[in-house]
Amino acid sequence: MDATPVRLGQEFGGYAMQVTRAIERLRHASADLAELALGGTATGTGINTHPDFARLTIEHLSRETGLAFREAENHFAAQGSQDACVSASGALNAAASGLMKIADDIRWLSSGPTSGIREIRLPAVQPGSSIMPGKVNPVMSEALMMVAARVAGNHTAVTIAGGRGNFELNVMLPVIAHSLLESITLLAGASRAFADRCVAGIEANRERARELLDRNPAIATALNPYIGYDDAATVAKQAAREDRAVRDVVRERGLLDEETLEEALDVRGMTEPGLPAKE
Repeated sequence: MDATPVRLGQEFGGYAMQVTRAIERLRHASADLAELALGGTATGTGINTHPDFARLTIEHLSRETGLAFREAENHFAAQGSQDACVSASGALNAAASGLMKIADDIRWLSSGPTSGIREIRLPAVQPGSSIMPGKVNPVMSEALMMVAARVAGNHTAVTIAGGRGNFELNVMLPVIAHSLLESITLLAGASRAFADRCVAGIEANRERARELLDRNPAIATALNPYIGYDDAATVAKQAAREDRAVRDVVRERGLLDEETLEEALDVRGMTEPGLPAKE
């Protein structure tokens, strides 16, 4: 976008942090799912149940599965609601939303080959477009985005179903379970495919990135401490109007010598915190 410069590494570092935070949310939500309502019977009172039934059964399930299940602290809450499932679905939805954004960004960054942004190259996983030979379509991004849309729909279903816990029993547990399991399965599969068949093969198009950077009038902002706001604005407007590099316009106008110009337009320095060295 036409704003102050950012590095591809910074962009992808942001994506990595989104994924890391999504995993943390999912782990936290999954811990709540380990609470079981076993032993409450029909309404949560535990009528007609041996006092040790829940404990012994849950211990057996934990041994067989390797998961740390535990008995519900309050059986009325555990059976009358499915809040833990709604929370888990929300974590899945948040992960899907983040992956939607990442996949869409990557799709745009790779757009081209001539009229798009084209800052990155994606691995080709298809022979090409059905009508344009040789064109690489961002099919893995598109597949992940469709999965994210499905997960969002499932979350809506889980949310509505979670609110239908009439008194001591939620009768919509089947649709909750189906939606959760589908979201988990789809998101896990699509994420792995996206990582293996798209992200792992991404290459930076250095020449294109440099071209766009040099032509971006926004870097004229860094000239303010050297030539003043008015001249910097004039340079930016001329560069945009004539579709030229900011450096070329500054040279043409004779506003700075070459050494000072390189110092002023240190674009890597623009991607770090702090103020310009020159006052």
